[in-house]
Amino acid sequence: MRTIVLVVFLLALAPGLARAEIKVVATVPALAAVAREVGGRFVSVKTLTRANQDPHFVDARPSLALDLNRANLILVVGLNLEAGWLPTLLTGARNGDIQPGSRGYLDCAQFVDLLEVHDQPVDRSMGDIHPGGNPHYLNEPRAAAAVARGIAARFGELDPQHREQFQAQLAAFGKKLEAARTGWESRLAPFKGTPVVAYHRTWVYLSRWVGLEEVEFLEPKPGIPPNPAHIAHLLVSARQRKVRAILQEDYYPDATSRLVAEKIPVPLVKVPGGPDFQGGQSYVDYMARVVDILEKGLRAP
Repeated sequence: MRTIVLVVFLLALAPGLARAEIKVVATVPALAAVAREVGGRFVSVKTLTRANQDPHFVDARPSLALDLNRANLILVVGLNLEAGWLPTLLTGARNGDIQPGSRGYLDCAQFVDLLEVHDQPVDRSMGDIHPGGNPHYLNEPRAAAAVARGIAARFGELDPQHREQFQAQLAAFGKKLEAARTGWESRLAPFKGTPVVAYHRTWVYLSRWVGLEEVEFLEPKPGIPPNPAHIAHLLVSARQRKVRAILQEDYYPDATSRLVAEKIPVPLVKVPGGPDFQGGQSYVDYMARVVDILEKGLRAP
């Protein structure tokens, strides 16, 4: 009888004691970090990729499908960034709540002022083109702030009971990000107009934000590795344009980049591809690290 009474008592208290969190899965660490800021203790967040992993190419492991099976919400970068691997995982997850078109599927590109939107037909001969726009918008703080607002709104739809808390956490994140952005812009202002070479088209939003001029790319076409003819062209162009640095994500091979940097010569500035979400790094801390690396690399003689 005591056992029965205890069980009934605990069941009566359960709604107040153990309200389920929103289980969130993000495709990249930057989205996960923003979601964690906005959701706080009312969400649990996982990411399908790591910061040192190229998000274009991901092994669709069964463990990732299991994370999606348990999720209430998936956050995607969109613009076909995950097109090569996410559909397989969503099929394997067998979770109708997070399929495209459902309330549990949030394409975050819709919140951003996109660059490189193609209004003409594209084909594979042009390389790894994203017709709807460049998907690397999370390297720009203003875009991250817009995404945070969209995520907070969706959290409020999924958990109306804590809508006010989500908005309060959004406001705190926005205030912290805005203060940091002002400082970052001041530090990088001396480099406005600086010509640089990038490996991939990852930094176009960041370059627009701080005023860097991307004059060449190590990839002859997006997603196509450098070849000797392109490198020869790039060396001539980089010297003529007085390029100051080569920017490259740390998940790409760097042998060719190092060789080109030595030949120009300029520093090779290797930038992390996203926050160390598993290690607890926040989005603001990640961007602070990016700014530190850029400032040091661009200032090098």
